[in-house]
Amino acid sequence: MTDLRSLLQRRILMLDGAMGTMIQRLKLTEEDYRGKRFAEHPTSLKGNNDLLVLTQPEAIRDIHLAYLQAGADILETNTFSSTPIGQAEYGLAHLAREISREGARIACQAAQEMMRRDPSRPRFVAGSIGPTTKMLSMSPDVNNPGFRAVSFNDMKSSFREQMLGLLEGGVDAILIETITDTLNAKAAIKAYAELADELAVSVPVMISGTITDMSGRTLSGQTPAAFWTSISHTRNLLSVGLNCALGSNMMRPFIQEIANTASAYVSLYPNAGLPNAMGGYDESAEYMAEQAREYAQAGFVNILGGCCGTTPEHIAAIAEAVADVTPRVVPGQTQFMRLSGLEMLEVRPETNFVNVGERTNVTGSRAFAKLIQQGAYEKALDVARQQVEHGAQIIDINMDEGLLDSETVMMEFLNLIAAEPDISRVPIMIDSSKWTVLESGLQCIQ
Repeated sequence: MTDLRSLLQRRILMLDGAMGTMIQRLKLTEEDYRGKRFAEHPTSLKGNNDLLVLTQPEAIRDIHLAYLQAGADILETNTFSSTPIGQAEYGLAHLAREISREGARIACQAAQEMMRRDPSRPRFVAGSIGPTTKMLSMSPDVNNPGFRAVSFNDMKSSFREQMLGLLEGGVDAILIETITDTLNAKAAIKAYAELADELAVSVPVMISGTITDMSGRTLSGQTPAAFWTSISHTRNLLSVGLNCALGSNMMRPFIQEIANTASAYVSLYPNAGLPNAMGGYDESAEYMAEQAREYAQAGFVNILGGCCGTTPEHIAAIAEAVADVTPRVVPGQTQFMRLSGLEMLEVRPETNFVNVGERTNVTGSRAFAKLIQQGAYEKALDVARQQVEHGAQIIDINMDEGLLDSETVMMEFLNLIAAEPDISRVPIMIDSSKWTVLESGLQCIQ
């Protein structure tokens, strides 16, 4: 069977469109969501679209088929929120793996049915993994910026459970999508790397971030280039791109930045405009197709599709608009060092030397060590801020001191730095003679 990589070399591939938009058209009731199995469940289940793979599987299968008939090459499973963290809101955390497995199985059945009808055209299934409702780089408490509602390892375990189900269901790729916080994505990337070793699997990984507004940054503050740099190490990485948030006509500068930076295939599947006063989306299929053709002709994309508000009509129009356009040529990997804070730092020959601020080091600065020992983190943050203001392009952070719980202090300080964009815009050099401290630090920076 033709694989995704060889097909991507020949033409632009189509993802499907919005699952939620199509489900809304069905006007399902609470009873529809519950089905017989969950008739006595103690909390409301309406709105838990992923659960429909268990209670209304035929409806989900029909939506998949509609997108395949419209020209989609890659289906996304109806599992966007099928992690234990995501399903906990409905009291169904224990079913995350089952929901993921069934979501994958239904999508694979639809793809196989279309290939029986037309064996000349391969179809693929990407296991959809959303960002969850929690963020590793930001605190849910405005009065406590260092607080995290979930740990890196808990997030990784949650993604692992979902991936196990998706792999059991037979997906052709893992799609980590709508990324608002790159550290969440790195937890998913780590979960995949561990499973790949454990299960000896090698399905490709697709990654898609989301830009929240015209500032051109993710919710956790990264530029597209910094986002790529942060995730570019991903094992078996197939594609990187952007989805959701903005309408198709707003995406140009951001997808161009990804396309100019990434040494992977590039995907784009935007919303059908920004939500209107009624919560709907106004970009027509024809309008989105025009935008898609422009991006394709500019050489920005290899994979196109639609997010919120898009329908099979949108996918059919986009597919037709780009059918004769040559896909983006993937550049080779850069030979320059690239590091990421909220912004990317590229070290080129003309850079000369890079300034590393080393005053945030308890072994090299008595004043900084004293602040940390006293728990005076606000003043310690000022030391970091001053270094960046005075030209440091990287800041070195070291907490190796005999009287400190170095792992805990490193995590506390890095979590506070994440809330300070004037500091975290530069890359962080985690400095320690102990692996456990390095690992603790890496679990705190996106």
